[in-house]
Amino acid sequence: MAIASEFSPTSELPQASDLPLIYHPEYVAPLPDNHRFPMEKFRLLRDLLLRENVVNAEQFHAPAFPTDGLLQLVHTPDYINDYCHGTLDPRAQRRIGLPWTPQVVKRTCRAVSGTVLAARLALEYGLACNTAGGTHHAFPDYGSGFCIFNDFAVAARSLLKAGLVQRILIVDLDVHQGDGTAWIFKDDPRVFTFSMHCGINFPLRKQQSDLDVPLAEGTEDDEYLRILGEHLPDLLSQVKPDLVLYNAGVDPHVGDRLGKLALSDGGLFRREMQVLSTCLGMGYPVACVIGGGYSDDIHALVYRHSLLHRAASDVFRQQRL
Repeated sequence: MAIASEFSPTSELPQASDLPLIYHPEYVAPLPDNHRFPMEKFRLLRDLLLRENVVNAEQFHAPAFPTDGLLQLVHTPDYINDYCHGTLDPRAQRRIGLPWTPQVVKRTCRAVSGTVLAARLALEYGLACNTAGGTHHAFPDYGSGFCIFNDFAVAARSLLKAGLVQRILIVDLDVHQGDGTAWIFKDDPRVFTFSMHCGINFPLRKQQSDLDVPLAEGTEDDEYLRILGEHLPDLLSQVKPDLVLYNAGVDPHVGDRLGKLALSDGGLFRREMQVLSTCLGMGYPVACVIGGGYSDDIHALVYRHSLLHRAASDVFRQQRL
């Protein structure tokens, strides 16, 4: 599969009064029946946000297809080529957990570009949200845990290379440690990786983030938010990032199939408000991705993901009052 020769983040920028949101129809690719990855959630999330008037259609911006060069800021040429052309070793493909099809390749690449675009728009407007992303288990030369290319890593390297930022803070609140991201930036002082996750959950072999906060199984709302509050403001003051990349995975929810923590819907919303209000209140722009979330009730899952965009809309509006 040929990859486009140029990367253009967007043809039109949103109005300053609108929260920028990123979506593309290729975020959804067909999967076999009963596959445990909830692929439909990306389209359903966009539909829910529009149906409930959380956002309007003009706020959505479509990312371009990424170049080989963009992906190679993080990933090896052989891995990119083998994955995109369907010649990856079968064992490596099984480790990813998603079947190979041309449509899955397109959605994988398009979602990475979506996070790059969200990061660029966050620098412009202070806050932007992708309706996909959070592929933090991807390493330079292999994928794992439904993650093929590491969107945060590509976005960070892209901005650093362009000279748009000097320091980035990654705040990863997915229930699983951001092991691929931690490994990629282990020797890069320009990117500080912070992962707060369930200590006994996947991946079995953890990497070393700049700051790891493993949580006990069953941690509930108040304790979770207390621990987060003990770390985030100090990290912002310490790192002084030009941009925060925020993985708002909803798999810490008590009803998540792969989670092991015990946050409620209200706890997730409070978390999003806490993260976004703290960062923007201290003057640091934020680019958000939705991260993981797994449930037999797809509509309940989509609602949990929508809490990020509801909170972001509220905070964005408050910042302009």
